[in-house]
Amino acid sequence: MTPKLDMIGLVVEDMAASLAFYRRLGLPIPAGSDGEPHVEATLPNGLRFGWDTVATVRSFAPEWTKPQGGNSVGICFLCDSPAEVDKVHADLVAAGYRSHKDPWDAFWGQRYASITDPDDNVVDLFAPLS
Repeated sequence: MTPKLDMIGLVVEDMAASLAFYRRLGLPIPAGSDGEPHVEATLPNGLRFGWDTVATVRSFAPEWTKPQGGNSVGICFLCDSPAEVDKVHADLVAAGYRSHKDPWDAFWGQRYASITDPDDNVVDLFAPLS
């Protein structure tokens, strides 16, 4: 059997804040889950995206500490158009989230922007330029 990628998980300080951010990006997060210690959303392609609170992780790994020095995982959202990259980025900034890199036309042929989620994970937004 070959292992299959099934879930991408984040460890979060504030479940409600993290879920609010990812709801704005369209993830189908179950209603009423903001106070839960573990939450999962199944995406249309079957991949699951999950969140665990720090307390949950420390319940089985008491030595866990938040990684330092930046992202160790890439979280990227495909947008329908370059204009949508700009709109989603602007909407998130207007909602109080921090821009990591304002929208730009990348040399590899995509409109690209980066925003920071409540746990300092950099989340990329992109769309083909053509």
